[in-house]
Amino acid sequence: MTTALETQTPPPRFRRVAIIGLGLIGSSLARLLRQHGFADRLVACDADPAVLAAVRDLELADETEGDAVAGVRDADLVVIATPVSAYAAIARAIGPALAPGAILTDVGSVKEAVIRDVMPSLPAGVHFVPGHPVAGTEHSGPRAGFAEMFRDRWCILTPPAGTDPEAVRRVAAMWEAGGMRVVEMSAEHHDKVLAMTSHLPHLIAYTIVSTATDLEESLQSEVIKFSAGGFRDFTRIAASDPVMWRDVFLNNREAVLDTLQRFTEDLNVLQRAIRRGEGDTLQAFFTRTRAIRRSVIAAKQA
Repeated sequence: MTTALETQTPPPRFRRVAIIGLGLIGSSLARLLRQHGFADRLVACDADPAVLAAVRDLELADETEGDAVAGVRDADLVVIATPVSAYAAIARAIGPALAPGAILTDVGSVKEAVIRDVMPSLPAGVHFVPGHPVAGTEHSGPRAGFAEMFRDRWCILTPPAGTDPEAVRRVAAMWEAGGMRVVEMSAEHHDKVLAMTSHLPHLIAYTIVSTATDLEESLQSEVIKFSAGGFRDFTRIAASDPVMWRDVFLNNREAVLDTLQRFTEDLNVLQRAIRRGEGDTLQAFFTRTRAIRRSVIAAKQA
């Protein structure tokens, strides 16, 4: 079940915010927090010295810290923005250092696995509000981020049962202040929805571009040279962070495989219609799917 959140909460102000992982989403959130003055002190935590050097150069944080445990101490908001495969180790490390009453949230593209990996390591009194700002580009790293990336996009929160409502409201209000529309749903429902709207399209894009790279060299160069809009869009999607998408597919495998099976069945129908010259079947299929695109545009998600 999906619930739209109407927080009516003033934009939140946090005394100390620690962001773990300053890639595209983490650095964009840092820009958002600084732009709106949401944090009295902002700490950027990343294991990569080059990333922290870029953060300092861009003045995205008040402090940089290579050790996440040190970075989260005394923070009243902690955001995990690393690849999902790192969550379990991060949670085990920072759990004992989290302050009572602190809010922990994240930006991962899967949610059931996140709750499974993080919850066991959290001490009593820490409020966990899993989140997924559905926004991004094919670029990565702290220099690729921008605060406006979140505007007019959706943020999905999947708090486990019993989560403090005030913590949920504060996280929701933070994303709303960045221009996002916030909804709440179960982690299971989130993973099924995103398997269709995000994960499967990326899998298809990676596959199509891979198919193109397997063509003989002369044909491959022509495909690149004469790329039409469709292929250009696929290459853009397929340029996304490979580590992040590896983790998405491994951690949402059941929903992705179910969606992929449905897609394969539809693809077989089209393959048969093309082979048999069934123009009416093809036209009816394309007409129906064209309406979906119009719906996406009407929802301002184009």
